[in-house]
Amino acid sequence: AAVVSLLSLGQGVNFAIKEQFEKMGADKIVVLPASAEQVGFISTLAPKPLTEKDVEKISKIRGVDVAIGVIFKSARITFGKETKYGFVMGIPLDETKEIVKSMQQFEIEKGKDLDKEGKYEAVVGHDFANELFKRRIKPGDEIKIEGKKFKVVGILEKIGNRMDDTSVVISRKIAKDMFKIEDEVSLIFVKVKKGVDVNVVAEEIKEKLRKLRNEEEGEESFQVQTSAQLMERVQTILSLFQIMLVGIAAISLLVGGIGIMNTQYTSVLERTREIGIMKAIGASNLDVMLIFLIEAGIIGLVGGIIGCILGIGMAKLIEIYAANTGFSMLKAYVDSTLILGSLAFSFFIGAISGFAPARRAAKLQPAEALRYE
Repeated sequence: AAVVSLLSLGQGVNFAIKEQFEKMGADKIVVLPASAEQVGFISTLAPKPLTEKDVEKISKIRGVDVAIGVIFKSARITFGKETKYGFVMGIPLDETKEIVKSMQQFEIEKGKDLDKEGKYEAVVGHDFANELFKRRIKPGDEIKIEGKKFKVVGILEKIGNRMDDTSVVISRKIAKDMFKIEDEVSLIFVKVKKGVDVNVVAEEIKEKLRKLRNEEEGEESFQVQTSAQLMERVQTILSLFQIMLVGIAAISLLVGGIGIMNTQYTSVLERTREIGIMKAIGASNLDVMLIFLIEAGIIGLVGGIIGCILGIGMAKLIEIYAANTGFSMLKAYVDSTLILGSLAFSFFIGAISGFAPARRAAKLQPAEALRYE
């Protein structure tokens, strides 16, 4: 149960993240400030921010299709009489908008998308509309961001990331005016031209930005990450997470193995006379040992079957709970390899645990065993 539930959840998260990166595309690069508090791709605190000059410099690099600066700030948001704090994202509303949307996985569920740069309109995340306030927000409702009135024109589909699902998206021009930003950007999305090596472009971006910002290699105030590098970092974290889960599950397996061993020792004691009769009529030590080993393996296998059923149930319950609390990316993934592997391992653990009792049974002398009452 422990192995199946924990590993299926770990695998589910792994597949969900892979799917997100595949949707984002392998031709994307993210530039963000270094030494910053980061959540996903987003930097919310930067001692030396990125600027429009950086965006302009990147856009001129050979192999870059387009570079887009995005604003991301925390803001006071009011709906009706309730006030909450949330993240506001300012994005360009020209043809580059689609690149930002693909990287952030923004899809409109209700209403319409933002279309005009200077209008005080907003698109809100799924959880922002449905969970953040007592009353649900619908397209056409009015919210206030830092005291400025915005008309909600659309609601995004659920992404599965709590931060994105509770964010508000507005025009970048309005965001700059509202937060009194001149040329600062929170992060830069870069799309590489078709057929160009993303890693080569990423290195070129680092070199050009170092020159522009007068910084030495290794002391950069920015980070340049390709989607593949981001994926690799996430995969490393997930691998460590899965190792931890296996460690937790191993404790359960150890306890289960000790239980099987005790059961088999009791079985040997209870069937000593039976063992004596078998050996008296010609059973070899190997025959007796195999009987008890197979029996112990079957106990492990039966426990494994019950454990698989319980484990799948537990994983699905956690998935449902996670979805209800805003973490829909946490999904249980159960495949035949996991189930068959768990059952085979259960049989193996049972047989190994039964080895010592089986060996003891095989070594019993027929005459002594027959006298046992």
